[in-house]
Amino acid sequence: MIIPLQITFRQMDASAAVEARIRKLAARLDRFSSHIMRCRVVVEPASHHSHQGALFDFHIDITLPDKEIAIRHAHPADHAHEDPYVALRDAFRAARRQLEDYERRHRLDVKSHAGAAHGRIRELDAARDCGRIETADGRLIYFHRNSVLGGSFQDLTEGTQVRFAEEPGDLGPQASTVHVIP
Repeated sequence: MIIPLQITFRQMDASAAVEARIRKLAARLDRFSSHIMRCRVVVEPASHHSHQGALFDFHIDITLPDKEIAIRHAHPADHAHEDPYVALRDAFRAARRQLEDYERRHRLDVKSHAGAAHGRIRELDAARDCGRIETADGRLIYFHRNSVLGGSFQDLTEGTQVRFAEEPGDLGPQASTVHVIP
């Protein structure tokens, strides 16, 4: 972290033990992202709680070069959060998950879905409720009637232009979704 960790206790007395635990968990966040510029943690009792024990809220604000991560109410009605260490654990887990997502996007490690492929209906077998799509490069892709979306299998004719999502099947490539191109 570039700027030192900021810890604030609101509407309650500061606790050295809770503060030490916050510092330890915040230091662990650096293992998940080297881009953290600032981390602020606010500790307060939940304001809307009317139960015997006080629930704790930990608000975590993490500043990254191009994003702000704000954790609010990790599990606001969870009575396990009467223990501040449990509430703290849950809040930092939520922060860690968002940091991991940020780092995956930053590394461009996020799944990218290729655009839908285009083709035309080459064969239809009404008796077996299936057909084949011919792609631009001449490959034949199997599809079942249940793959046809936004239309009916009965309305398809050979030569109809379609877009589809290809996936590997047991007997070769198959179309998981088939959309008629109007």
